[in-house]
Amino acid sequence: MIAKVPLKTSFIELRARDRAAAILDTGTFQEILGPFDRLESPHLAPQNIVPQSDDGVVVAQGLIDGESAVVIAIEGAFQGGGIGEVSGAKFAGALELALRDNEHGRRTRPVLLFDTGGVRLQEANYGLLAIAEIGSAMVALRRYVPVVGVIPGMVGCFGGMSITAGLCSTLIMTREGRLGLNGPEVIEQEAGIGEFDASDRQLIWNTVGGAQRHATGFADVLVEDDVTVVTGAVQDAFRRGVPAEHRSAQVDRYLSRLAGIDLKHLDGPMLRERWGKERGEEPEELLKSPDGQGGQTGEKGPVSRGRVWLEALCGGSQLPMTGSSSVLCTDSTLGDERVRYISVVPDPDNRFPRARQGEVGLNEGWTLARVVRDAVDEDVDGERRAIVAIVDVPSQAYGYREELLGIHQACAAAVDAYATARLAGHPVVALIVGNAISGAFLAHGLQANRILALDAPGVQVQVMSKKSAATVTRRSIAELEEIAKKVPGAAYDIRSFASLGAVHGLMGGIDADAPGDKEIQRILNALSDAIAAARSGPRDLSNRLTSVEARTGRSASILVRERMTEQWN
Repeated sequence: MIAKVPLKTSFIELRARDRAAAILDTGTFQEILGPFDRLESPHLAPQNIVPQSDDGVVVAQGLIDGESAVVIAIEGAFQGGGIGEVSGAKFAGALELALRDNEHGRRTRPVLLFDTGGVRLQEANYGLLAIAEIGSAMVALRRYVPVVGVIPGMVGCFGGMSITAGLCSTLIMTREGRLGLNGPEVIEQEAGIGEFDASDRQLIWNTVGGAQRHATGFADVLVEDDVTVVTGAVQDAFRRGVPAEHRSAQVDRYLSRLAGIDLKHLDGPMLRERWGKERGEEPEELLKSPDGQGGQTGEKGPVSRGRVWLEALCGGSQLPMTGSSSVLCTDSTLGDERVRYISVVPDPDNRFPRARQGEVGLNEGWTLARVVRDAVDEDVDGERRAIVAIVDVPSQAYGYREELLGIHQACAAAVDAYATARLAGHPVVALIVGNAISGAFLAHGLQANRILALDAPGVQVQVMSKKSAATVTRRSIAELEEIAKKVPGAAYDIRSFASLGAVHGLMGGIDADAPGDKEIQRILNALSDAIAAARSGPRDLSNRLTSVEARTGRSASILVRERMTEQWN
C-alpha cells in the first residue's frame, strides 16, 4: 500500500483568519475583537461603502513553539488591505499590548502578516496616524523580542505599511510577494509612463518582487508558497532572536550603497547581481560616489518654507549646517535648551531627479536617520537635546530608481531614528509650516512627541494628491471633496487634521512665507513650551489619544484599544 503524500497547501490563497491560525500552534488560536464584536469603520457608510465587521484586520493570540504570541493579519480582499481608523487601531493596539506584556516580563512574540496597499484613501489621515503609532510600537517592542513580518502575495505590501515592513526584525517573502512604497500605477500617475510602465509585469517583479527584494537585502528570507514552509520560517526567525542591528538602523551601510550606484546604468538584474554578492562589510569601491551627491553641504538653495523657517528659528542663514543639500540640520539654543533643527528642502541638483522639489527620497530618508542618530549618539551620557522637525514636504519621491533602491527602507530608517530618539528621552517636536504629505510626513514629523502647525494657506496634511486619489478610488475630484466634508480624515486642510487630536498647537495669524520678528518669537515660545511638555510627558505617542479633540475626532481608535485591553489574555 502506498501512503498518500499530503498536497502542498498555499499560504497565499488563505484568508487572513486562516493565515493567522496557521502561524499559531495547533489549537491555540483565540481571536481578539473578532467579527461578532462588530467594530466597523464609522467612515465608510457615509461614502456608500459597505463596512466589514472586523474592518479587515484579524488579531489572534496563541502560541508559537509553545511561547505566547500575537498574530496580526491584514485581509487584502477587503478594501485592498487598506488601513483605516479601526483596522489601524487594532494593529497598533495589539502591538502596544504586546509591548506591555514584554515590559512586564511576559515574553510575547509578534507576527505581522501583510497584504495591504497602505493607507485606506477613504479614511486617509486616520490611517496615516495609525501607521505612525504602529511604527512607534514596533521600534519599542524590538528591544525585547523580534518583530517578524510576512509578505505572502496577492496584494503585497505598499504605501505607508511598506515603511512598517522595513522596521521588522525579520521580513519573510514569497516570490509572489511585492514590496514597495509607491505602487506602479501611482508612480505612472504621478511621474508618467516613461518613469514606470505599470503594465510591464516583468519590470514590476524585477523592481519590487519577492526574489528581487530578497536578493538585494530588503527581505531576509525567501520561502515557497506553502503553509508549512512559511510557519517554519516564522519559528526559525524567533529562534534566531533579535538581530544585532536592524536593517532600518544600518544607516552608514545604505548611504554607502547609494553613493556607489551609477544611476545611468541601473536596472533590477544589475542591482540584484551587485548587491546580491555582498558579504559582510561593503567593498571599498562602494564608498565612492561616481555621480556626486548634488551640491555642497549647507549650500544655499531654492527658497522654501522649510528653509525660511529653519533660518528664522536659528537666527539667520549664516549658521553652520550639516547634512546634505536637501536635508539641512543645525544646532542652536532656545532658552536653556539645546535644539537640533532639521528641515528637508528642494535641491535642483539632487542626483535623484524625482527628489528635487523637496520630496523625501532615498538620500533624504537615510540622511534624516543619520543626523537624528548623531544627536542620540552624541548625547548618550548627557542631557538629551531637543529635536525639531520643520515639516514642509510635498510627498515622498515617486520614481523607478527610488522603488528599486528601497525608498520604503529609507523612510523606515528615518522613522526608526526619530522614534529611537524620542524613546531615549529626546523631546521631538514637529512644526508643520507647509505640506505634510504621505510617506514623507511619516518619515519626517509623525514620530514627534508634540506636533505644532501654522494655520495658514498652503499648510495641509494628506496621503496622496487629489488626482491620484481619484484614480485609485475611482471617484472624481469633486466627489472626494464632498467626502472630505463628511469625513475629517479625508480632508486636506490643517484644521481638519487638527480635529483628529494629534496637533498640540495650531497657530494662526502668521505669515508662513515671510514671518516677522514677533511671529518668529511666537513660534519660538510655542516650541519652548512643547519641548517642556515633551520632557515631562510620556515617551510614546499615547498623548495623541488623550486630547479633547481626540475624544471625538478619534473616538473609534480609543474604543478599539479599550475593548482590546478587556479581551487581552
